[in-house]
Amino acid sequence: MKRRSFIKAGLILAGTGTAASIFTPAGAAERKNVLNGGKIWRAKETPLPTPADPTQRLFFNEREYALVTAIFDRLIPADELSVSASQAGCVVFIDNQLAGDYGKAKWKYNQGPFENGTESQGNQSPYSPAEIYRKGLQELDTHCTRLFNKSFTELSHDMQDAYLEKMESGEFTYPTFNSEVLFGQFLANVQEGFLADPIYGGNRNMVGWRMIGFPGARYDYRDYAPLKGQKLNIEPISIIQLLKA
Repeated sequence: MKRRSFIKAGLILAGTGTAASIFTPAGAAERKNVLNGGKIWRAKETPLPTPADPTQRLFFNEREYALVTAIFDRLIPADELSVSASQAGCVVFIDNQLAGDYGKAKWKYNQGPFENGTESQGNQSPYSPAEIYRKGLQELDTHCTRLFNKSFTELSHDMQDAYLEKMESGEFTYPTFNSEVLFGQFLANVQEGFLADPIYGGNRNMVGWRMIGFPGARYDYRDYAPLKGQKLNIEPISIIQLLKA
């Protein structure tokens, strides 16, 4: 049907009062006719995720949890802009993620053959995120202890920063991983935890969203879209608030 004809048909229906009825249960038959037959489409209700429980440890042991906390807090330290990564719940976030489908890499093909891809192809590692953390944290701490006779958690913040900078530049080679690959995994996950919906454990009290002015899981904020150069003060909304509604 041409667009002009479609508009005309809509005007005729509106004039006869039929348009209102096709969007009601009583107008189901008419709606099927207008849409040229077929089943009536109904939105599928999607169950909300279960909120992460910060009191429960799902993947990390105590040593790993302390290491990730120390690493994440140097990647996103507390400052005048926000709280630290661990205070924002980023460690809780990744602990929950590694215990689930993300940790098992169910989202990607992982059967091989494995080749070194180009930079644009991303990480081609055969290891799942859970394996990267389990092996990587152990290898990082063993390497750090060999260098300084101290665990990473025992180093000063300046020493931790210097170590992470060398990791990022690829100066270290661990038994299983190149250091920049491991660093990239940590950095990506702490960013995700800081900006994800709080229902997943991170971005506690929506600190990440408040910092960047993101409105969160609002259904509609088109009224604000045309407003340029103004401080909007939009209060962000989390999926958690939908559970309480």
